Amino acid sequence: MKNIPLDDVDHVDRAVLPIGTDYPAGHVLDWHEHRRAQFLYGATGVMVVDTADGTWTVPPERAVLIPPATLHRVRMLGVSTRSLYVEPGAVPWWPARCTVVDVPPLLRELLLSAAEFPVDYSVAGREGAVATLLLHEIAARAPLPFHVDIPASDDLAALCRAYLDSPDAGVTNTDWAARTALSERAFTRRFRAETGESPAVWRARARLLAAVPLLRTASVTEVAARLGYSSPAAFTAAFTRAFGLPPSRFGASRTTHRV
Repeated sequence: MKNIPLDDVDHVDRAVLPIGTDYPAGHVLDWHEHRRAQFLYGATGVMVVDTADGTWTVPPERAVLIPPATLHRVRMLGVSTRSLYVEPGAVPWWPARCTVVDVPPLLRELLLSAAEFPVDYSVAGREGAVATLLLHEIAARAPLPFHVDIPASDDLAALCRAYLDSPDAGVTNTDWAARTALSERAFTRRFRAETGESPAVWRARARLLAAVPLLRTASVTEVAARLGYSSPAAFTAAFTRAFGLPPSRFGASRTTHRV
């Protein structure tokens, strides 16, 4: 199925509903939720998924598992998606929070094939076997670290979301503490209690996540300068430590596949 709203087919008696959707650049799916679990694969482009408690950046050729009944927003940056909407009872192992995962070649080909199925595909034949195999392949995926947590309190959450929108290497703990009318020590203690990280570590990770969409259209050197790194080498080292791959692997020339 292609470019069909989930609401039009959610009633269909299939544990797995595959839907492919093409989005214009910069499209935002505003806050919404699905009754079903969702496996959202970006065949092209970059997605940023927000929930109340975190932000997940989904590089090209990766996917995000979104739990059922989870309020979320998705920003699409040049994205063509292949989604699976799955009955919760069919996937009791589904994570309770959004999770970014790799999509190896077999899983990618299964997703592309499933997107061509009719809504009432046969569960007894090849199409049903592909749907079953898709769930086995997804269950075998390991989480990737492309996210930051968002604090529960409104004032800290606002600081973090503003920083994600416009990362600034010059921002300090002193700056953030002043905006919350706390001492730097009290602010840092409270931030760590809500996120499990110090504010400085959180900001460093947020800057690296911001690099992922920028790398679609800019060079490593350009992205390093834009995000305030002292050199491309320093940026590359930090990015590789955080994500296990160098930023050069996320350029547009490295992420083009048929969809």
